[in-house]
Amino acid sequence: MLSSCGRFPSETPHAYHAQVELTRSYERVVPEDVQARYDWIETRNAAAVLKASNATAFADLIEVLRGFRVIATDIINPGGSQSAIPKRLNREFRERGWREARYDTHLRSVVRVKPYTRGEGPTEREAESKSLGYLVDSVKDRIALDVEWHAKDGNLDRDIGAYRAFYDGAVIDGGVIVTRSYTGIRTLSVELGRAGGFKTTTTTTIEKLTDRLARGDGGGCPILGVAITRATYAP
Repeated sequence: MLSSCGRFPSETPHAYHAQVELTRSYERVVPEDVQARYDWIETRNAAAVLKASNATAFADLIEVLRGFRVIATDIINPGGSQSAIPKRLNREFRERGWREARYDTHLRSVVRVKPYTRGEGPTEREAESKSLGYLVDSVKDRIALDVEWHAKDGNLDRDIGAYRAFYDGAVIDGGVIVTRSYTGIRTLSVELGRAGGFKTTTTTTIEKLTDRLARGDGGGCPILGVAITRATYAP
């Protein structure tokens, strides 16, 4: 049975009322075989929006997820955010035309002082400011995507904040974050004998992403979360 907040019914219910309704359009537009191997979360019908507005890029996403498998060394070998999993996933997207990108903001402000008498001429003063953004793992068409397998959970705040700025600036239609299920990968890591067993609670997981999306951190931006789970593992 599915929970009201995604595809992980065993998780503890949130202790607060969500400010943003979590939608489930992925159930309509993501093929069942791909749905079954990942956990999903979204706001503002992100999957349906991205498929309708960026059909080619969305098809790439489905193709990459369908072909991806977690193997034992991904779990057993330490590697943090730069482990084999994000490297493999990013390579698959690169081969399909996705590219790393950065969103920068340039603001030019001008004050035009109008003349009061005929002898006066108009004057202008201007100032320019720049805000340099951070790098997004992959962008194609109008979709931004980051892989957050086992990074510090603050990366989720950075990603969501960037997507919100991109969306408000009308340069993307939505964002995708590929992360992991804490419960599912923790169970798998114990089974495979990983030292420490992925027990760290301050790293990126779909449970932490769900909290941020439910409280409205993404603003109006449609955001789709995809979590690698035990079902993604290939012995």
